[in-house]
Amino acid sequence: MTSGVLYIVATPIGHLDDFSPRAQRILQQVDLIAAEDTRHSSRLLSRFGITTPMVSYHEHNESQRTEQLLAKLQQGQAIALISDAGTPLISDPGFVIVREARNAGIQVSPIPGPSAIMSALSVAGLPTDRFWFEGFLPAKATRRKQRILELAQLQATWVVYESTHRIIDCLTDMQQVLPLGTQVVIARELTKQFETLLSGSASELLERLQQEPVQQKGEFVVLVEGKAESVSTENEIPEDVLHILQTLQAELPVKQAANLTAKISGLKKNLLYKVALSNKGS
Repeated sequence: MTSGVLYIVATPIGHLDDFSPRAQRILQQVDLIAAEDTRHSSRLLSRFGITTPMVSYHEHNESQRTEQLLAKLQQGQAIALISDAGTPLISDPGFVIVREARNAGIQVSPIPGPSAIMSALSVAGLPTDRFWFEGFLPAKATRRKQRILELAQLQATWVVYESTHRIIDCLTDMQQVLPLGTQVVIARELTKQFETLLSGSASELLERLQQEPVQQKGEFVVLVEGKAESVSTENEIPEDVLHILQTLQAELPVKQAANLTAKISGLKKNLLYKVALSNKGS
């Protein structure tokens, strides 16, 4: 018997028009939907006329339910996994069943769609060539401050989720821990009626939210500017790279020797050019 397929289906994070036709079709066609909260998801599915049977799949029954769902998949059934909103597994249950299904040779297929992280990154105005997603910060203040301090060392934009009840505490800790001038962006209620995007330092955002309590309500994605990369100095160039530069410089013009050394070593050619010039003058 051929095994079934486990579909990982993204659902809207707010605006219902973001529910893709493919996602709707898959949810209509599968034998079973595993939902983080069946009561919550039933309202969405009912709105789109999807009547496929559902079972709960959440952090409290993940282990037991995985065994049951794997058995159905191995019998050839098709199952869709959905979370309350957005893409499953992103700070939501699902890792266990995906890992076990793949280990059992069962096909796992993504049905992409809404993601609060990607939506926030796309509009935040912070660098996106590299980013770190942290999920939720620790609940206790001491551990939260320590983790913020660690994240502040990243040379990349970093992103956390935050709740209505902790957004003020989160910004307060960031104000105390982050270097002065660090840019923070709050994306609130993305794709919903009261979608808001605020940016500034942690202190500025904390003051804004305290003055406007309505801005403390909803679901938050908090994005923080990464630490600036340190500028290389001549003393940081490894000895073997200096040897390559000097060897090439003996046979080639300064600019060409620097460019070739940069390609070989991965170091910045401007820095190598300056070193080559100083070698020439010595």
